[in-house]
Amino acid sequence: MENYLEINKNSWNAKVDPHLKSDFYFVDEFLKGRNSLNSIELNLLGDVKDKSILHLQCHFGQDSISLSRMGAHVTGIDLSDKAIETGKDLAQKCGTDTEFICSDVYSLPDILKQKFDIVYTSYGVVGWLPDLDKWAGVISHFLNPGGQFIMAEFHPAVWMFDDDFTKIAYNYFNEKPIVETYEGTYADKSANIVQEYVMWNHSLAEVLQNLINHTIEPEIFREFDWSPYPCFNQVQEFEKGKWRILAFGNKLPLVYALKGKKK
Repeated sequence: MENYLEINKNSWNAKVDPHLKSDFYFVDEFLKGRNSLNSIELNLLGDVKDKSILHLQCHFGQDSISLSRMGAHVTGIDLSDKAIETGKDLAQKCGTDTEFICSDVYSLPDILKQKFDIVYTSYGVVGWLPDLDKWAGVISHFLNPGGQFIMAEFHPAVWMFDDDFTKIAYNYFNEKPIVETYEGTYADKSANIVQEYVMWNHSLAEVLQNLINHTIEPEIFREFDWSPYPCFNQVQEFEKGKWRILAFGNKLPLVYALKGKKK
């Protein structure tokens, strides 16, 4: 899929307007000061005051701006030019100095020369990348010695199922590109958009081993039987802000999170 970046950039550009209007992204509340980060990643991030943070695949930057509000010096990157322009606008409205750069992950070392204390990425990110060896190399490249990589992501077991969680439909392992067309978006299933996308499934071993190969040593690894987002079909909120797949209850891992240190 040589043109996957173009396909996915168009897909994410199309999502920006409906996402801004959706309850999922609560933009009005966010502008008034609501933090977009969840307990999963906050527990790993700790005190970020005065830390330099690179936020990969930031969409329109709510997490980036939230980290700036917590006292960090943040640079957010995303391949969607429309999302990046929206992030800049949100940062201005929020009064933060968050920087935003339009770039895909793999091209970033050619554009950005800074090193960082923390590289951060979260939720629905690695599936858009075909090569996790190259991904881990980019993360390692941007980390200062002793710097931290912090990641929260949907569990690869979730991506094995069809959209309604009735059967196993996809390989757990990175077998080949998954090329599909969707209507609507996870944040607004009724949104009037139809977009093609290209994704890849990545096992836990693929994530962890590539990080290790690039001198990022995992220090904390956690799995969770709930999601902080109702972005899947057939979900039920069992506690405030915590969702599970109705048919599986607590039997299926929905999220994993890790913290690693650059050697």
